[in-house]
Amino acid sequence: MTAGIELVRLPDLAAVPYAYAAVTDPGRMVVTAGACPLDANGAVVAEGDVAGQARQVMANLVATLTAAGAALTDVLKTTVYVATTDRADLDRAWDVVRAAFGEHDAPSTLVGVTVLGYPGQLVEVEALAVRDSWQEPGPPDDVPLP
Repeated sequence: MTAGIELVRLPDLAAVPYAYAAVTDPGRMVVTAGACPLDANGAVVAEGDVAGQARQVMANLVATLTAAGAALTDVLKTTVYVATTDRADLDRAWDVVRAAFGEHDAPSTLVGVTVLGYPGQLVEVEALAVRDSWQEPGPPDDVPLP
């Protein structure tokens, strides 16, 4: 593995063949895998229910960000995938995602796709975040030049 990359795995979420997030050295950038609507046993929840799946996706995304030392308020951008050709399904997923972020209206891309990775999966959200993990005096560019 490349030095400076921390892969984040969560024992409380479903066992998947990838890390839930990665954090870069020196520890500020957090890149998540797509959060899926899986319960702790790896089963897709709320089959056929876009909003129900979006709620589980956001709970899993929050758990992933927390484990990586970040929060929804640290998110720079998201991509929301919905397996549908119906714009109303996009709206249902977006309403849940948007509500989870509250006042933190980070840029996002909402995309309708043909199929997602798990049978019955309708929603997936990936995020790019920055965590504040610098020790004082702060990032190198905060140090006065001689």
